[in-house]
Amino acid sequence: MTAQNDNDPMADTSEAMWRPEAAMVLAGGFGKRMLPLTRDIPKPMVPLKGRPLIDHVLDRIAAARVPRAVVNVHYCADVLEAHVKTRTHPQVTISDERAELLDTGGGVVKALPLLGPEPFLIQNSDSVWLESVTPNLERLFSFWNPDIMDSAMLLASTATSLGYDGSGDFVMDNDGRLHRRAEGRMAPFVFAGVSIAHPRLFEGAPTGPFSLNKLWDRAIDNGRLYGIRLDGTWMHVGTPEALGDAERLIDSGDAA
Repeated sequence: MTAQNDNDPMADTSEAMWRPEAAMVLAGGFGKRMLPLTRDIPKPMVPLKGRPLIDHVLDRIAAARVPRAVVNVHYCADVLEAHVKTRTHPQVTISDERAELLDTGGGVVKALPLLGPEPFLIQNSDSVWLESVTPNLERLFSFWNPDIMDSAMLLASTATSLGYDGSGDFVMDNDGRLHRRAEGRMAPFVFAGVSIAHPRLFEGAPTGPFSLNKLWDRAIDNGRLYGIRLDGTWMHVGTPEALGDAERLIDSGDAA
């Protein structure tokens, strides 16, 4: 299997296509930018179109036929745990960070025994988007090549993503290999909060709280961080204002 570039079709949704057995949903943060909506609930429980953000995420994982999800909890942990444990698709296991919030990298490291020995999906609990034609998780699964990749990311357009006004995160080679944005420059792609990770990405990882960026930078140095452009419209739901914008975009049904 060889890596496909951003222009290659990835419409294989057959039963034979590889897909992960588990997903890590990062849901332990405080959601301070979403105040006052997060005064008494964690950000993943903030409703988008009448349903908690985390249900939008777990529904998409279930639709991609990923059978298990590990959800980490910290802020208002009891509320989030009680909610996700009512689900059966995917089957949810809790990674408890009540004692210490471990950031994205530390949170995944703690959950590794629950995720199993094979490559797995990582998704932020507020990562939502409008699909275009082929579901983006299916496209990401088709793109994944463990022979050359330690991680593969779903990337959104810096210029057209809803609710995002930063300078972007990555530039991409023709084969999908990623590099960091140069200091003081704009980058065409922003991380859309979804990736596939091989367990070897975490070999030698630090203990305690740390960001996944530390491991992604190492993968970049080794030429093993890849990405694929999201087909549709990514929504950065980080503030109450962005939440309202996202609901209006969903109502319009416009993924262009």
